[in-house]
Amino acid sequence: MKPAHNFSAGPGILPAEVLQQASEACINFDNLNLSLLEISHRSKNFEAVMDESRALVKELLGIGDGWQVLFLGGGASLQFAMVPYNLLRTEGYAAYVNTGVWANKAIKEAKTIGNTKVIASSEDKKYTYVPKGFEIPADADYVHITSNNTIYGTQMHAFPQSPVPIVCDMSSDIFSRPVDGNKFGLIYAGAQKNMGPAGATMIALREDLLGKTGRKMLSMLDYAVHIKGGSMYNTPPVFSIYVSMLTLRWLKKNGGLAWIGKRNAEKSETMYAEIDRNSLFTGTTAVEDRSQMNATFVMTKPELEPEFDKMWKEAGISGLRGHRDVGGYRASLYNALPVESVKVLTDVMQAFEKKFA
Repeated sequence: MKPAHNFSAGPGILPAEVLQQASEACINFDNLNLSLLEISHRSKNFEAVMDESRALVKELLGIGDGWQVLFLGGGASLQFAMVPYNLLRTEGYAAYVNTGVWANKAIKEAKTIGNTKVIASSEDKKYTYVPKGFEIPADADYVHITSNNTIYGTQMHAFPQSPVPIVCDMSSDIFSRPVDGNKFGLIYAGAQKNMGPAGATMIALREDLLGKTGRKMLSMLDYAVHIKGGSMYNTPPVFSIYVSMLTLRWLKKNGGLAWIGKRNAEKSETMYAEIDRNSLFTGTTAVEDRSQMNATFVMTKPELEPEFDKMWKEAGISGLRGHRDVGGYRASLYNALPVESVKVLTDVMQAFEKKFA
């Protein structure tokens, strides 16, 4: 069976060797003659998986002492509530930057926890750009940003200087480029874009930020409880964490974030060059804020969409339609997507132009 060219926005494409290793572990994990799916999460074998996963996150982000790494369930959406619950003081306030649907959902959740102020937004132009030059208040408990916006196809290519801890939702571009984790106070990301299958969420945080809210904490929502329990206060998403570990191993083996950043830049440059060149397509976001992960575009002749859909599907391409809220097309260029898949898509776009322009 020939694999599809997978441009899905998430769950996204994973390395073929990782899928092979994961499938083998589902039958016989660690030569135990047991499936990964049926072993105890408190066994020494899985504790080793958790330890290696945390160590790889720290190594790739360049963070060390004073940082803790968690793998929890609930998706990034649960973090929209857990972040303010753990960091927003009862008498303080949090600052948020609104750059899209997921940032807006994070703001909504934070407002149910405590005082929340939106200090910058791109909602005025339907989230087609990233706000710049905004001032981060020095008396805020933290500032929350979203590094990449899957629906609208924008990305922060530089992070703001901040007098307060930066909390960053990196769900759709985590481990896709070199990042100095020490510039942040907390980073969280759902696994299902660049790291693993759906089910696990990675949280890396400075432990010194905790215990200052003044509220009585619910155990399941308390980072400190999960840190003490080694991400095993309750049964963790075992399979998703294991596949995430395999993917992080794959990243490290091939050259880490410098290697993948170069590869992702090549893919996005190839994709955007064709969008800009082709008379039948146009990009939807500010050029300087285009995402390396999610290239969004529309047709200049929308009536031809059924013809284009037919051509890219016949070429073995999958997952190219845009988000249901915005329409058009979205080519998600996550880490495991080969450069060759991007070239297959741009070849289809060129053939489409020759036929219909």
